[in-house]
Amino acid sequence: MTTATTRAGDRRVSPVFLGIVAITAVAAWATWTGFAADIRIALFLFVTGGWIVSLCLHEYAHARTALYGGDISIGAKGYLTLNPLKYTHGMLSIVLPVIFVIMGGIGLPGGAVFIEQHRIRGRWKHSLISAAGPLTNVLFAIACTAPFWLGALSGVPTGFRYALGFLALLQVTAAILNSLPVPGLDGYGVIEPWLSYRIRRQVEPYAPFGLLAVFVIILIPSVNAVFFDAIDAVLRALGVTDLDTYCGRNFFTFWESRDEFICGPANS
Repeated sequence: MTTATTRAGDRRVSPVFLGIVAITAVAAWATWTGFAADIRIALFLFVTGGWIVSLCLHEYAHARTALYGGDISIGAKGYLTLNPLKYTHGMLSIVLPVIFVIMGGIGLPGGAVFIEQHRIRGRWKHSLISAAGPLTNVLFAIACTAPFWLGALSGVPTGFRYALGFLALLQVTAAILNSLPVPGLDGYGVIEPWLSYRIRRQVEPYAPFGLLAVFVIILIPSVNAVFFDAIDAVLRALGVTDLDTYCGRNFFTFWESRDEFICGPANS
């Protein structure tokens, strides 16, 4: 336990985060303009950078809500700086989610903000702190899909459209996965304060394995099909087509062959 409190300097945005945002912005510009010889690399950097930014915002949302909820030690831990290197479990929160995206497109959630629970008073506050992360992914997904559901795609380059569609897929995947009431995920954190002490104690030993269990279950073909059907349904409701997400992933994995028959040239 720490007795440190949050100071004004603890809320200053980290140069590391600003650097990631800058790289993402340049990659987005290169994707839009077709500046690169093969924009698939620019698209890869754009989506990966955007995903890392969303991961930082996810953890920041937990931290900021915890601060308002009463944990005044949050700032001293560096969580309010948006620096991905400051999170308790950088491997779970940043590295593994990025690796899973690179491997082929699943928005793996990961929790890494250590909150001093005894400082938080009230079950609703505990639930809101857990819900803040997935809600951030929801807002990010809405922002990514805004050109789709607003019907504002006229003049948007194909590659940029596909990038937004794929990034939205990652956000929706992360939001749904992290909202599952499974120990170790934010969804369980939402309902945990309302469970009896006995149930919480019985479930606690399994929390470190919750995410792994979910991932293994998703690998089951029948479960995988149902899960991604649900993801696709949400994306279609937001105006994103299966073509957008398929071609977004195809362009993102620049080390694989490009499906020009379905997706067209990368620089179109």
